[in-house]
Amino acid sequence: MGQRAVFIDRDGVLVIPEFRDGRSYAPRSLGDFRIYPGAAESARRLRDAGYSLVVVTNQPDVGNGLVERTTVEEMHRRLRDAIPLDAIEACYHTNADNCDCRKPKPGMLLRAAERMNLDCSRSIMIGDRWSDVEAAKAAGCKSIFIDLNYSDRRPTDPDFVVSSFVEAADVILGMP
Repeated sequence: MGQRAVFIDRDGVLVIPEFRDGRSYAPRSLGDFRIYPGAAESARRLRDAGYSLVVVTNQPDVGNGLVERTTVEEMHRRLRDAIPLDAIEACYHTNADNCDCRKPKPGMLLRAAERMNLDCSRSIMIGDRWSDVEAAKAAGCKSIFIDLNYSDRRPTDPDFVVSSFVEAADVILGMP
């Protein structure tokens, strides 16, 4: 039996997104890259409870030429410095690439699970979009949807609905 994991979307979950017209967007500059208050402490609590922590993030702005990959990789370095993560999986493709890693497809979760000996059936995905919930279902994980009230497609049947990563960690830590 593999290790339990918490798969975590980046923007809107650990990182404060940019909001425009009721939707959220990944920060495009290092100056705009900010981690939510309480995220690092909640992540530490999950790690202390025995969960592996894996960020799984779509970063299509790289594929669309709106941000340099080196900028996103520096954001990930800063994220690792602030939060005790075991891995960061990033998809730099756009929808048009039809890759198997871009959420809602489960490729990033499944690859991390295989590489790190993680048991998806004992794991949870935390995200702020319908695609995170669908990726969780496709990988066989439970899902926690962080509802930030976007004017965007809503997820279908997440296992839990919360308003922050801190609240999501509390839900996980309260599970049997």
